[in-house]
Amino acid sequence: MHLTYSALPQEPTGGIAGWATGLVDTMGGPGAGLAIALENLFPPLPSEVILPLTGFAAGQGVLSLASALFWTTLGSVVGAVVLYWIGVSFGRDRMHTIWGKLPLVKASDLVRTEEWFAKHGTKAVFFGRMVPIFRSLISVPAGVERMPLHVFILLTTLGSLIWNSLLVMAGYWLGDRWETVETYVGFASKAVLVLVVVAVATYVVLRLRGADRAQHRRSS
Repeated sequence: MHLTYSALPQEPTGGIAGWATGLVDTMGGPGAGLAIALENLFPPLPSEVILPLTGFAAGQGVLSLASALFWTTLGSVVGAVVLYWIGVSFGRDRMHTIWGKLPLVKASDLVRTEEWFAKHGTKAVFFGRMVPIFRSLISVPAGVERMPLHVFILLTTLGSLIWNSLLVMAGYWLGDRWETVETYVGFASKAVLVLVVVAVATYVVLRLRGADRAQHRRSS
């Protein structure tokens, strides 16, 4: 079924929203799944736009709500599995080689990170699917650490289904006010990004201070 979006209020006519609208209008559920798979591979494509817009389209009868949830979750899993295999191909040895060439880091830092992932990796993958930015990135270390594929797919499916359902249903119920979801989730994404930047900056400052102290002790 093809509906004319121009008759709808708040019509997304350009940018990412217009692109996603075209995919969903032309391909239905598979178009929404393709958009979300690409969003996983290219995080700048925002799920907070694509998912509520898909819910809005479901509310207008372009596709069913069940189809919207099925295809967007399938797209999330497909995109995540691609990133997982990138992590597998990259491998621990190459990761250690690159890590050893980076300034301000120690081999022990990576070892502790690997130990943490071995202990908390399942929770990280599951809950990471519901955290902006990290929902895509978490798939790579899961591949590097060779998390069993069936476990990874199960956790990714469950986490993605929860995240996708929240945003698709929000767009479905909000109707032509679906952009409200983007506003709030976009704010959360920016907050997460700021926290990451602050954490990295703090880490670098502490490393530099530690290096200065060590050099001072050697020279005294």
